Amino acid sequence: MNTFDPAALECLAAIVEEGGFDRAAQRLHITQSAVSQRLRALEAQVGTVLIVRSRPIKPTSAGNLLLKHTRQMRLLRADVERELRELAPNSTRGARDEERISLAVNADSIATWALPALDALARQGAPLELITDDQDFTQEWLREGQVLGCVTTMKQALRGCKVVGLGAMRYVAVARAAYAQERLPGGLTAHNFRDVDFVAFNRKDDLQAEFVARAAGLRHVALHQLFVPSSEGQVRAVLAGWGVSVVPELLVRGLVAQGELVNVAPDTSVHVQLYWHCWNLESAVLDQLTAALTQAASEALSAG
Repeated sequence: MNTFDPAALECLAAIVEEGGFDRAAQRLHITQSAVSQRLRALEAQVGTVLIVRSRPIKPTSAGNLLLKHTRQMRLLRADVERELRELAPNSTRGARDEERISLAVNADSIATWALPALDALARQGAPLELITDDQDFTQEWLREGQVLGCVTTMKQALRGCKVVGLGAMRYVAVARAAYAQERLPGGLTAHNFRDVDFVAFNRKDDLQAEFVARAAGLRHVALHQLFVPSSEGQVRAVLAGWGVSVVPELLVRGLVAQGELVNVAPDTSVHVQLYWHCWNLESAVLDQLTAALTQAASEALSAG
């Protein structure tokens, strides 16, 4: 089996993660020419092209395979660093940028329970990188080897990975109190949902339509939607009177209690089951991540 040069592997990862040769050179503190030479040497060793030189730069299938291997090696180094800190607590060595521990987490979890779960790790100096996407799509980041774990709605484990149930996120429909009084005096119904705007996360977000269909007793609905790609941004848009939004109850609990927001469909809610997926490797870092996320989720989420 070929032994790949760790420097060349990190060079490949830097090109993909930074989106180009120039930024990769800046991150690795080498020249752009050296970046190109390391990549060419690695491609010659593998015998195939590893990246598609497009905008944005994309890894080939072989490139993705080597990227996954690189990130697994980072995880092993993180384990070693963790054990060394325990043996030599006065060590001042910090994690290098290329040793980032990347996780794909849906925006609603980041906005509610996930950051507190990762607080201890971050304070210990773990080089965390959170990548946000819709909860139905975060698993693709893991499938492509771009992250070592993800929070997703998908239950089936990928090959080489393990999965743990986290619980269910409860979603409710809210509007600014004055907006609800003016536009939805009797609450959200099958007769008035077309008269209001809905603030969705992005075009992948089908939760708004799913919620309204359930509340209205219809199979399919068409909504007029505005898009704000931030969980907190959706709430701010609703507070500004943009319309109605289906958001995590955890995120708006205080605002509803204060009367600033109103639950416009109190008899309806949607529960979205979440799962933690990660590589099936023996790793103290992965074990710590899994324990932290499952503990926080058990306290914040419902049993499903």
